[in-house]
This record gives sequence, C-alpha cells and structure tokens, in this order.
Amino acid sequence: MIAVTGANGQLGRLVLKHLAKLTDTPVRALVRTPSKAEDLASSRISVVKADYDEPATLRTALEGVDTLLLISGSDIGSRVPQHTAVIEAAGQAGVGFIAYTSILNVSRSSLILASEHAVTEQLLADSGIAHALLRNGWYLENFAGTVAGALAHGAVVGASGDGRFSAAAREDYAEAAACVLTGEDRTTRALELGGRPSFTLAELAAELSSRTGRDIPFKNLPETAYADVLQQAGLPEGFARVVADADRGAAQGELETNSSDLEEVIGHPTRSLSAFVTDTLKGLAATAA
Repeated sequence: MIAVTGANGQLGRLVLKHLAKLTDTPVRALVRTPSKAEDLASSRISVVKADYDEPATLRTALEGVDTLLLISGSDIGSRVPQHTAVIEAAGQAGVGFIAYTSILNVSRSSLILASEHAVTEQLLADSGIAHALLRNGWYLENFAGTVAGALAHGAVVGASGDGRFSAAAREDYAEAAACVLTGEDRTTRALELGGRPSFTLAELAAELSSRTGRDIPFKNLPETAYADVLQQAGLPEGFARVVADADRGAAQGELETNSSDLEEVIGHPTRSLSAFVTDTLKGLAATAA
C-alpha cells in the first residue's frame, strides 16, 4: 500500500495521477477533509482522513501502509510538529519507506523556507525508517504572478540579481515523486531536483519580451523593497517576506543546482522556460477574454 499525504493539494493530485500510470498497487490518499476530495477516489485509490494536527487520524490512516509520500505542510512555522506527528505515526504503523518533499540545497541553504525542511530531514534520519529526500527546486508556476505583473507594469521585478533558478514544473516534481515511490531503490538517499537549464529573471524578462514583442526589462530591487512591492500586490506580509527572501537566496546560488537527478528520475527533459512562458501567456489571454 502506498499513501500520499496532502493528496488533495496541487502537488498531491498530480502525484496520484502519475501513480495511476505507474503501478497497480493500492494507493491511499490522505486528506484533511475527505468530503472535499471525493473525486480522487477510484477502484485503486481510497480517500482517508489524515490531519497533520490530529495525530490519532494519522495513526489510523497509515495502518497497513508500506510506502509513504510525506508532502511538506503549507503552514510555515507549524511544519516541524506536523511532520513529527506524521513520522512518529509512520514508525508506529510499520511504514518501511518514506519519501519527503524537501527543498533544494537544504544542507547549505539560508532561506527562511529551508529551516523546517532541515529539521524534518533530521527527524527522518533519527527515525530509522529508510527514506528518500526529494529536494525540490523552485516551481516554474511560482513565476506565473511575475509574468502577470510584468505584463501589467512593463517589467519583471525581483531581488535575485544574476542568481539562477533551477526551476521545473510542478508536474515534473510530481512525476519524480511517483517514480521514487514505485521504484525498486528503497535506500536512504537525497535527490537534488531541479530543472535544466537554469535561468535568471533577466532571461525570463527576455523570453517575455520575445514572446510579446514588447520591451520588458528586469528590474532588480533590494530585498526589502521587493517585499514591499509584493505586499502592495496583495501578498500577506509574512509570505511576501518569504518570497523576497527566496530571491535573496537565489542571488547567492541557493536555488540553482548542477544535478541531473530530476531528469534521470523521470526519464525525460523537464519543462522549459519557453514552454512555461508560452502557456502562461495563453492562460492569461484566455482569462482576459
């Protein structure tokens, strides 16, 4: 039995889709509110309540599970106790292998987002359960708002300078997770997962300029100024600070990797920046129509 936590989220749903293609093994979709995920159920996928903040539900949900994908929680600041509860429940249930969605370069990362991932990786090491650390890079989808903002204001804005992003599509990371869950290698290991080739925000701006026929430059801002721009665009203060901090880290090389792990796991190239920009522009045009 394979179980996926956070199965009703954007990444979780894609993982389930790829698992359906890769294996006939029964899959348990663990969700906070089963009534909101009824469409996930099928002849091989069962939907079960599992709330990170309710340990009793985790123990019940993991009974009979051999392989688990722990998708990191979205509540920044609460993830360590939440992940602790899942790992402890997995140990009690006899889960034999856990894959965990961590963050790229976590062992040397200074990102705000990295600290809870680092603690979780240590929790897994201490648990004695064999595990794969899926150190995901930045999602291409994270730049959808950047593209929309650039079209509206005439510039790509950020604080990453010449820093490069080894970004890949959410679909790529989901497929990698499904491949690891269904693969024969159940040894403890870390995979640095990022898209290739990497790109700078200036290169994103150039791609946008090419696709739109407009002159759209990259405007690099200090981290605090970029956080202010994000707040003005409607992001909550705390989240704006996290996003601006990620750009600061990217400027220092923390969101770039030379690793080919992602392409090797999924067996094909990751989604390109060009394809992402093209599809994003089409989506924005369709929404405006």
